[in-house]
Amino acid sequence: MEHLTPKESMEFLRQNPDAVFVDCRSEMEYLFVGHPVGSIWIPWNDGPNWDVNPEFVGHVRKAASQNRPVVLICRSGKRSVDAGVELEKHGFSKVYNVLHGFEGDLDDTHKRSTKNGWRFEGLPWEQC
Repeated sequence: MEHLTPKESMEFLRQNPDAVFVDCRSEMEYLFVGHPVGSIWIPWNDGPNWDVNPEFVGHVRKAASQNRPVVLICRSGKRSVDAGVELEKHGFSKVYNVLHGFEGDLDDTHKRSTKNGWRFEGLPWEQC
């Protein structure tokens, strides 16, 4: 798995139009916090118990096939690493993680989107 900053990820997606951009956060995060433009939602884990989605690999395989690059994003870049490791275990060889995720790391006041991340970098996103 390769790790790309948000800006590097955006450039990678521009240069690789066949890549699949997967937002692996929960449904509530995807819908209410917002999500990167062009991403598809396939949760790695979701409420109410935050169990790992047993269909994750199958849904990604259906969306991407194993030959297309898969770019993963979550809130802060941690769940997407776990999801990427699982994809690699199942034969995906072109997996990329967006460092700092959509909302970025917590600042000193425990707020996100103030230090780094997709939104902080001003990259395109939308809210449902």
